[in-house]
Amino acid sequence: MSKTIATPNKMGLLLSGVKALIVWLHRTTKTTSGFTMTQPTFGKKIKELRTTKGLTLDQLATETGSSKSYIWELENKDPPRPSAEKLAAIAVALGVTTDYLIGREEVTLADAQDKAFFREYSKMPDDTREKIRAMAKLLGGKKE
Repeated sequence: MSKTIATPNKMGLLLSGVKALIVWLHRTTKTTSGFTMTQPTFGKKIKELRTTKGLTLDQLATETGSSKSYIWELENKDPPRPSAEKLAAIAVALGVTTDYLIGREEVTLADAQDKAFFREYSKMPDDTREKIRAMAKLLGGKKE
């Protein structure tokens, strides 16, 4: 009877397979029908939002006080590990919340954009907020 010996190559292959399985399991969620679906990753969300806004890697890096290579790594490396400060800066630059980016809550993109808008709105001077409220009433068809 021959004995199988775990060589460094075989162990490396096994460990990389286990890591891939853990990453896949981490990204899947149970749906009500019992099937699983893969959630968009943090990096994919950043890249999709950045390209939708028409920003280059350089432009997002400048807006967030980061380097182009750092933003690229966040979009492409798994798992990314941004600091809370960088995460907040990226969320502001992309007009969403940090919860949306990291997938902490069941937050839609529209909800995240609304929360980000309200965060900016609440910092505006009173007269600017009054103008925005008046514009919203006009656009919504409501009369004062």
